[in-house]
Parts: sequence; C-alpha cells; structure tokens
Amino acid sequence: MEPASEAELAEALAGAGSPVSVRGGGTRGIVAEGAALRYAGRGISLYEPGALTLVAQAGTPVAEIEAALAAEGQRLAFEVPDMRGLLGTEGESTIGGVVAANASGPRRVSVGAARDFLLGVRFVDGAGRVVQNGGRVMKNVTGYDLVKLMAGSHGTLGVLTEVSLKVLPKPEVAGVLSIDGLSVGDAVAAMSAALGTPWEVTAACHTDLSANDRPSTQLRIEGMQASVTYRLDRLKAHLAPFGEVETTLSDTHDWPWFRDVERFAGGEEDVWRLHCKPSDAPGLAARLPEGAKVMLDWGGGLIWAAVAPGTDLRATLGPFDGHATRVRGQGGSIARFHPEPPALAALTAGLRAKFDPRGILNRGLMA
Repeated sequence: MEPASEAELAEALAGAGSPVSVRGGGTRGIVAEGAALRYAGRGISLYEPGALTLVAQAGTPVAEIEAALAAEGQRLAFEVPDMRGLLGTEGESTIGGVVAANASGPRRVSVGAARDFLLGVRFVDGAGRVVQNGGRVMKNVTGYDLVKLMAGSHGTLGVLTEVSLKVLPKPEVAGVLSIDGLSVGDAVAAMSAALGTPWEVTAACHTDLSANDRPSTQLRIEGMQASVTYRLDRLKAHLAPFGEVETTLSDTHDWPWFRDVERFAGGEEDVWRLHCKPSDAPGLAARLPEGAKVMLDWGGGLIWAAVAPGTDLRATLGPFDGHATRVRGQGGSIARFHPEPPALAALTAGLRAKFDPRGILNRGLMA
C-alpha cells in the first residue's frame, strides 16, 4: 500500500484487518510483520530560511530537502547517515524515515540528535486517527510530548505524514585533527580530553583500521575560517601528549567514513551498535570476540563492531550498563533491538495501546 494523501492513509489504517509493515524509503532494511505500507506524500510544504524552519511531507527524499537548504546556505545539523552501503539496500532516504528512526550522525555530540530539531509532527495512528502536535499547534491536548515520542518510534505508534524541523546555517569551513596509532583506551582518553575543552568539537571518532591501515582518531571543528584555524591550533597543542597531531582544513563537512560506517560496508559480518558510558568503552572493547573490527563514534558513546555472523554481543555487555542493537545480520534467534527493562517495557506497551489499540503497526519489531 502506498497512500498518496493523509486522508487515504487514515482510511487504509482504519480499515486494516491485519498487521502492516510501516516503511520509509527502504534504506534501513527493517521489515516487520504484515503487508508493506509506505506513505507516498512528498514535497516541502513550507520553508522560511529567515526563521530557520522547514515543513515537509514525510515521504520527501532527504536529498531534496538538503538541496533546498544548501541553496540558502543551510543544512540539517544532525547529519543524516546513509546506511545503504552498510546494509546493501537501495531506495532513497525519506525525512519521515529519518525521524522515525531518529537517525543522527557524529555531529549529535555537539548539536543533538534528529529529535532535538523536530518542532512538530502530523501522523496517523493505528486506529486511523490523524494526530498533530508541536510546530504551529501550540496546545498539546493529549498530555504526551508526541514530537519526542515519534522520533525513534520506528512506526510503532503511527505513520508520519508531515514533520516540522529547525534547520541551521552551514558553517564556512571544517577542520579535522587526526592522531594515528592509538589504542581504544588512548583514543577514548584523547576524545574525552578534546570534548572537555571550550573549542567546540562537532565530532569525535576512532577506527581500528583507517585508509592508511593504521588506527586513526579524528576530531572535527566547524565554523568561520579564522575561528576554526585558531581552535585547531589550540586543540592540537592540548592533544600533543597523545602523539603527533595532523590538521586539515576544507569546505567539506561530511564524514561518510564514520557517519555512514563505510568501514564495514560490503562485508559479510554481523554489525552491532553498542551504547555505553565513555569510561566503559575500553573494557567493553576488550570483551569483544577475537577478530572483531571496531569503530567508535563518540557522539553519545557508540561502539560499532563487526563480528562473525550469528554472534550475539549482548552477552559481551556483562557488567557494563549499556545496550546493543544488531544493525546488520540475518536469520537466527537474535533480536534486532535490545530488550527493554520491565518498567520501560510497561510504559512502551501503554503508549502502544493508546495509539495502536489493535497492535497492527510494525508488530513485533521492537519486541
């Protein structure tokens, strides 16, 4: 099903007699129980560069939005990752899919995730009711912060039809500091040291194998050229105890190697995303199976790990407080999402009962 309007979508969901698998552009390869349902409404409804706001239909391709923003010297600050290379998928990423997954790149360490730029939403819930919250609608009559709830809900509460976003000006330049050869422990120490300075680091990442076949730790700074140059120099001096620091300056802001996890693209291993406290990262990395490939995206304490197919890394967490998501991997009894603690699971079940009383939206996806 591909309803082209909100009214068609509401009618389809109200009359649905069986589960539906809610999808965006299909780039994340997530398939739930039921017939596929994709909202086809697309297009930018409102864009006010002076107010830094944009409203778009949920089916609008991210590329279309980024092009419109670039023409005005603006961007989506949360750095949308492109997972097609990692997951071997096709299609085009949609803004509704991005919001539903709360998909955010390395820049969230400084500006926040997609949900932090979400001003308002419109969606159709599992009963076929049209709901809107935030943005131009000032009163929240439901008692829920639906704007935040919909970000990361993966289509389990409703099908997004429209999103309102805050956008930001695009910086003039980006500077990158690189330190090669660090262990995971030293890399975490270096990134933590950098993030503790006033020099406004906008990304902090580490890979155990870079393009030059060595571990590489990289930090990004963005802004006006004079400011970035000054901050690069100050941060370089601050990080000197960790080894030789190289710096580069360019007008390119994207980091596909880290943002899109290109390190693991095209491989056959299972790929996991582990969330943990920064202080736990070295110990957790040491518990990974022999031969595991590792990347760290320190915007939120992320460890990306590629391991042999069928390996369940949740047991690796052991004494550490964190959770693990299997991003790539097929078959077996290993669930994609980490089991929720009982209290959170009860809260989630209550929300789903409220917005999807028949349990037809992406049934079993987050179980």
